[in-house]
Amino acid sequence: MHLSPYTTTPKKPSTHSNSHHHHNNHHHHHHSNNIVDEAAALDNNNMHRSNQSHTSTSRSSDSSEPNEDGKWAPKLLRECAKAISERDSTKTHHLLWMLNELASPYGDCDQKLASYFLQALFCRATDSGERCYKTLSSVAEKNHSFDSARRLILKFQEVSPWTTFGHVASNGAILEALEGEPKLHIIDLSNTLCTQWPTLLEALATRNDETPHLKLTVVALAGSVMKEVGQRMEKFARLMGVPFEFNVINGLRDLTKEGLEVQEDEAIAVNCVGALRRVEVEERENLIRVFKSLGPKVVTVVEEEADFCSSREDFVKCFEECLKFYSLYFEMLEESFPPTSNERLMLERECSRSIVRVLACCGGGGGGGDDNIEDDGEEFDCCERRERGTQWCERLRNAFSPVGFSDDVVDDVKALLKRYQPGWSLVVSQGDDHLSGIYLTWKEEPVVWASAWKP
Repeated sequence: MHLSPYTTTPKKPSTHSNSHHHHNNHHHHHHSNNIVDEAAALDNNNMHRSNQSHTSTSRSSDSSEPNEDGKWAPKLLRECAKAISERDSTKTHHLLWMLNELASPYGDCDQKLASYFLQALFCRATDSGERCYKTLSSVAEKNHSFDSARRLILKFQEVSPWTTFGHVASNGAILEALEGEPKLHIIDLSNTLCTQWPTLLEALATRNDETPHLKLTVVALAGSVMKEVGQRMEKFARLMGVPFEFNVINGLRDLTKEGLEVQEDEAIAVNCVGALRRVEVEERENLIRVFKSLGPKVVTVVEEEADFCSSREDFVKCFEECLKFYSLYFEMLEESFPPTSNERLMLERECSRSIVRVLACCGGGGGGGDDNIEDDGEEFDCCERRERGTQWCERLRNAFSPVGFSDDVVDDVKALLKRYQPGWSLVVSQGDDHLSGIYLTWKEEPVVWASAWKP
């Protein structure tokens, strides 16, 4: 089996060429320095190895026998995670080095998984998770512009229902809960730059009764771009003839009736798409109580279906959950985008931050380095610890009752899924007291959970 990433993938130009330097380093120091260099290179935007010359590797091809389904990365990554948890440094170094030889962010799914998990495992092994996460975040922040972020989100929505599924379900539930109300106030905690709202504005504009006044308050996850988002939303609302007001609050501190300037005559909806997982685990109950104190008519919650929480103290178990979730996600991206897609690469790169965050920061069973990640007070761009629908249900039930999605909303979601390639479907949770909501499944694996709640 031929595993060289350099012959199968095109060479990418790098932002600053240092391939001769890599070339010399490449095979000699098998242990820490080499891997340290590689991890440092990984922090750079050119992502490690993209500029390696095709001929630089003459490794024997039997270095990793594929396991039963031909995938070598999960097997090697698992062994490495196990070695780290057993504090076997010789074996860890050997496996990190081997992964480093095989990994490439420009290769196939295996090579990509190896590349991004290698980074997190390296950080875990060297207690450098917090530092690496901060570096990755600041690199991302520097390259983050409104236009590129928006383009990325829209392109992703065009090829995959990963986020649009939650948008359509939540919008349906919000419109039904606020029907006939003259003044609406939606409090939006989500990570999709308001791309959810144009269709809701259109629906409000075509309502039979009087067009209501809509106030949208966004709890900013990325404060820097919200100004442009607001301007676009205001323009679109004018076009639709919907009286509209747009506000932004930064972070969760102002999440109070006063901070949100909630008026007595407003009908309130709280919308959380991919936001709750970013709140520290210990703060989640509290935040749900805060939602309740706002007196909403409906709360919509959409989260990716994975459990990075209950195994926090067990590194290997947490690693397994992570690997399972991201293997699915990478495979989905591979099938949704063309092979050379720059957007796909950007989405994968975003995962690299989350993987480092979950596996190499957040304390939990050794390896966490300095714990005060929140020294900038950015408690909102942090945790990444996903929970499953059943776990969120348990939390939300303390303050709210579930609202089933109506047949109309379910039909809307089904119609949405027909616009995408085969493999996607919708599953309505039935007959289970502990669970409510609907699931987006990909190849029969549940990947996103959407739900609606009322006080």
